[in-house]
Amino acid sequence: SITKERTEVILQGTSSLDPNDPAAVWEEFEFKCKPGDLNRRPCLISPYHYRLDWLMWFAAFQTYEQNEWIIHLAGKLLAQEEGTLSLLATNPFAGRDPP
Repeated sequence: SITKERTEVILQGTSSLDPNDPAAVWEEFEFKCKPGDLNRRPCLISPYHYRLDWLMWFAAFQTYEQNEWIIHLAGKLLAQEEGTLSLLATNPFAGRDPP
C-alpha cells in the first residue's frame, strides 16, 4: 500500500549573502524522478528506481538524525561536486557561484 499523503524532502540553496533576508531567492535542486515541478511529466522507470530519489522518499518519513546521509548530500551540493550533481536533473547554480 502507499500512503494517502506524501511528505517530501526539498533541497534548496540561495545566492543571497543573508539567507534569513526575506528577499532571498531560494532555488530548488530538481531530482530526476522525485516529484517536484508540477509542470514536468512524471518519470516512469520500471521495475527499478533511481536510488537517491527513492531514498529521499523514505527520508521524508523520518528526521535528518535518522538519515545523516542527507547532511553529507547537502555538503556535496554546496561544494558543487560533479559526481553528486550528476545524480540530479537540474542544478540551479550551474555556471554560477555555489549556494
